[in-house]
Amino acid sequence: MTEINRDVLIVGAGAAGLTAANELRKAGLSVAVLEARDRVGGRLWTDVIDGAMLEIGGQWVSPDQDALIETIDELGLETYSRYREGDSVYIGPDGTVSRFTGEMFPVAPETERVIDEITERLDRMVAEIDPDSPWEHPNAAEWDAVTWDAWLRSQTDDDEAVRNLAFATGSAMLTKPTHTFSLLQSLLMAASAGSYSNLVDADFILDKRVVGGLQQVPLLLAERLAEDVLLNQPVRTLEWGDAGVTATTDDTTVRARFAILAHAPVLYDRISFVPALPRRQHQLHQHLSMGFVIKVHAVYDRPFWREQGLSGTAFSPYELSHEAYDNTNHGDERGTLVGFVSDQNADDLFTLSAEERKERILESLSHYYGPEAKNPVVYYESDWGSEEWTRGAYAASFDMGGLHRYGSDLRTPVGPIHFACSDMAGAGYQHVDGAIRMGRLAATRIIEQSRA
Repeated sequence: MTEINRDVLIVGAGAAGLTAANELRKAGLSVAVLEARDRVGGRLWTDVIDGAMLEIGGQWVSPDQDALIETIDELGLETYSRYREGDSVYIGPDGTVSRFTGEMFPVAPETERVIDEITERLDRMVAEIDPDSPWEHPNAAEWDAVTWDAWLRSQTDDDEAVRNLAFATGSAMLTKPTHTFSLLQSLLMAASAGSYSNLVDADFILDKRVVGGLQQVPLLLAERLAEDVLLNQPVRTLEWGDAGVTATTDDTTVRARFAILAHAPVLYDRISFVPALPRRQHQLHQHLSMGFVIKVHAVYDRPFWREQGLSGTAFSPYELSHEAYDNTNHGDERGTLVGFVSDQNADDLFTLSAEERKERILESLSHYYGPEAKNPVVYYESDWGSEEWTRGAYAASFDMGGLHRYGSDLRTPVGPIHFACSDMAGAGYQHVDGAIRMGRLAATRIIEQSRA
């Protein structure tokens, strides 16, 4: 059994944990990062599949993500804009395919008016929400007691308007059915991006990518830590008390003054805490769950949709793949489409064989781009629900009433144990930007405590 002594133990080598580790090292504290996987990056993962570089996990950078942008610049990485020249595609309730430009879907004038009115209403509500403490809003309890779907349907009986408004925080972001989470949870998702309008604007939220893949951020952060990052080290036991912490893996023991759990909260129960965590934490963790989305990568010999004057951007709340984009890599002659299938649709697809699933998904993409979409040269499905050390995507969110009831305790340290991940961020919630912010926050708190 290898024994290590450090000032701070970090569990999880994703963006949050590696950011915290680097900040702590800068402050003169020693660190050890224990990672259960055989790689760093957590929910960031760039890999080569059948000769194609694919960003299996997170990949986009939006202009409001200051913490991520600062980190990208500091690491010397380059970004490039997502391809968006040409028309977008929308498929309506009767299967009609429409080409359009701009942000508004080509819906009937009355439906457009309803979408505009409710979007303005949501923007006003979101402006009152502090993403770091949404539970403090005077209406938080009320908003956390009504589902996102029920609230929207109380605003209008226009089903197409409801579906188009709902999917931004439902299928697209929280990746859960809209009847399973609250209005307050949806408002937090929007507040984390600055406004509801930002969240539904694909040109804003999916603005840029990193040349070579976003996983380079954790890879380069880990390089700076060298041998202080240990892979294949799932923590089995974490003993804690006034004197510090002792973490035990299958072959390593780490003793430290502080610990940071820098992984998704749905994995806390994989660790045996001695003594057990306080009751409040036990209750809190039971009200958080991951969403579920299949990220579909389809690579073609060329970006054929551009020949049709299409940007590759496509939406429909009526399609199996509710959204899709041109995801062609920087400098690549081939063309790549990325599509998304989430919540109940994703569950249903996994009752099928792999071939049936592929056929169904490509059929959906062909409704946007034509029959050529059915014949990619490389096809791959990112299935984070089957990842032992993730168990879903993109991040954890609360069940009904949970955010108002337990949200204020998400980041509260327990003795020497601190918590940091994108799942508990305000700004940048569910994004790499939020992970970096939470890593910085945990590091700052520990640095302050160590100097007290």
